[in-house]
Amino acid sequence: MRVFTRPSGTIVRSCLDDLERIWRQGERAHSPYSDEPLDGLVLTILSQNTNDRNRDRAFASLKARFPSWGDVAAAGVQDSADTIRSGGIANIKAQRIHQVLERVRSSFGTFSLQAMHEWETGKIREFLAGTPGVGAKTIACVLLFDLGRPAFPVDTHVARVSRRLGWADASMAPEEIQDLMEELVPPRRYLEAHLNMITH
Repeated sequence: MRVFTRPSGTIVRSCLDDLERIWRQGERAHSPYSDEPLDGLVLTILSQNTNDRNRDRAFASLKARFPSWGDVAAAGVQDSADTIRSGGIANIKAQRIHQVLERVRSSFGTFSLQAMHEWETGKIREFLAGTPGVGAKTIACVLLFDLGRPAFPVDTHVARVSRRLGWADASMAPEEIQDLMEELVPPRRYLEAHLNMITH
């Protein structure tokens, strides 16, 4: 039985350099979302169990039909589900989005997470972890893409590549791989590495 051995920092840096040389996502890396973290949180929920194209279509439909998150909340779960049908498992996602909106409104008095820009990262993680339908990957996406904080989201693509590179053991759950990647990859390269591994 093969025993998993963590790669050295030298090996990791070399692989990161190779991935960047091939895909050059680091050159183009920027936050694809608005400066409202709630937009990014909803977009990440919509990304669950679908591809980027369907996610983006569902998000665009939601924003086109409802001018604000308050309008989404007021419209009801079924109306939201009908609007995001192109993103798949619409009923589940709509329920989660409405749970998120209610928690945000009750916590902040408004449908905005702008206050998180002033929060410590640990406090953000704690708040998001207590939100229904929000797991480790979603938290990491909001931190990295919407708040510019050091976090390494691990989806199926990143998990597959990390195992193929020998950075993670086949038995590791995505959450374990995420913790490992945050140890192995230099924080300043999280965004670049994440995007390159998804593209690879």
